[in-house]
Amino acid sequence: MSLSDEQVSAIAELARLSVPRDALRGLAQELSAILDFVAQMNAVDTSGVEPMAHPQDVPQRLRPDEVTETIDRARYQAVAPAVSHGLYLVPRVIE
Repeated sequence: MSLSDEQVSAIAELARLSVPRDALRGLAQELSAILDFVAQMNAVDTSGVEPMAHPQDVPQRLRPDEVTETIDRARYQAVAPAVSHGLYLVPRVIE
């Protein structure tokens, strides 16, 4: 599939991307190559292939759910400009 410069410009606009005019030709060629590859993959018969999430059937290793870090709130809040009842106070930004 071959994309024109106008099509690439329209795609870039939809994606809210700013693409310089001099880069459109190269980008069109790269996108066309990607679409050709996707078409080539779609042409492969996968009717006998079972969908899978991973090529190997291995269970996920889980770690024990243990607390490994603690929060030293007093030390962190000692350097804060303003604290009240364990909460950081910040200037109001919405009136």
